[in-house]
Amino acid sequence: MFASVLVANRGEIARRVIRTAAAMGIRSIAVYSEADADLPFVAEADEAVLLGPAAPAASYRDADAVLAAARSTGAAAVHPGYGFLSEDAGFARAVLDAGLVWVGPPPAAIAAMGDKIAARALMSAAGVPVVPGSAAAVSSVADAAAVAEAVGYPVIVKAAAGGGGMGMAVVDGPEGLPGAVDRVSGVAARLFGDPAVFVERWFARSRHVEVQILGLPDGRVLALGERDCSVQRRHQKLAEETPSPAFAGPDDPVRHALLAAARDAGRAVDYRGAGTVEFLLAGHGPQASFHFLEMNTRLQVEHPITEAVLGVDLVRAQFRIAAGEDVGFDETSAVPSGHALELRINAEDPRRFLPGPGVISAWVEPTGEGIRVDAGYVTGNTVTPHYDSLLAKLIVHGPDRATVLERARAAVAAFTVAGPKNNLAFHAELLEHPEFVSGSYDTGIVGRMRA
Repeated sequence: MFASVLVANRGEIARRVIRTAAAMGIRSIAVYSEADADLPFVAEADEAVLLGPAAPAASYRDADAVLAAARSTGAAAVHPGYGFLSEDAGFARAVLDAGLVWVGPPPAAIAAMGDKIAARALMSAAGVPVVPGSAAAVSSVADAAAVAEAVGYPVIVKAAAGGGGMGMAVVDGPEGLPGAVDRVSGVAARLFGDPAVFVERWFARSRHVEVQILGLPDGRVLALGERDCSVQRRHQKLAEETPSPAFAGPDDPVRHALLAAARDAGRAVDYRGAGTVEFLLAGHGPQASFHFLEMNTRLQVEHPITEAVLGVDLVRAQFRIAAGEDVGFDETSAVPSGHALELRINAEDPRRFLPGPGVISAWVEPTGEGIRVDAGYVTGNTVTPHYDSLLAKLIVHGPDRATVLERARAAVAAFTVAGPKNNLAFHAELLEHPEFVSGSYDTGIVGRMRA
């Protein structure tokens, strides 16, 4: 095992990685921007290096500055967290070329999955079902219209690069297609440096279900259960749970096929480390079908609910895989127990979901059986507009879904965040909403709640 790790991230994920590093006796090195100097992760690391100004391009996305920090501190490894440089194949190669350990998948796997069109083709060749749509980037509105007519409306226009639910638009009919193509192409160019877009069939009443995979040093790919991520606003996740209420139970044949497809996806790119294969699930019961959406070649925000039901530490597993070591468990020994739910506590108003930065004047986290909070902030910290609005993740575990919902309601009521706007009121509403309580929701639930 390597002796030190530089955590190339911020906030709650930096604290999360630092915590496991400390438990394993690994020296942790934080990097931070001027805006984040007072955040807890900076003080909790064994060493911290200032990268630069608040703007991500001048700090957390500055690969040269991050590598310089690694060299100056004698870091042996780099953990990218999620976001920023975590899915940048060029950065991963630079880390390896510098003689450091990259705590992530091979750069080739990152590159293969980073181009969503190429990823679709690769998955289709591996026998993984994909959503009907473009075989290549559409070069004009006419090309997009031809694909849309072939697969049938409604369709979704997506950026070929990027991820995280950004750069996409749903189109119900031909009249809306030109504007959607122009809009998504512009967003893609601005956010990802690539204006290419493609078109897929849109399933209006569907669920977003993903599978946690681990690619082991010996080449095996583990599928560690599914997470339902269907509670979304503007294609951004707000709540996730495992197991998915969409399935009848652990022996559901559609679930088995989903997990098998995730393993196939990982093997197709010679995957190593933690990753997530995301699927669209349409229909119900034995007639349900699933289609590959994308592979996130990193740790996910919602990884703690998998940890909760399996009793494993996925960051520890990442470290061990990066060091070429056995993780100490497999699918037969890491058996799911109970149910888990994660609620993303964001600095945004609970109705329109617009950002609400500010100084935190009060911060009180809930406690109790089955309650875990992964937070990036404490009282007195300032939430700035420069980064993602995520303040904390409330993770609730229990023997069954009903118990988890009861515990979650109490935890949300006990969670106090004063100063910035926050979405705790939305989560209180969600936990009482009939669709969510019954488990029969889909990706349109937030839209219906706010209609």
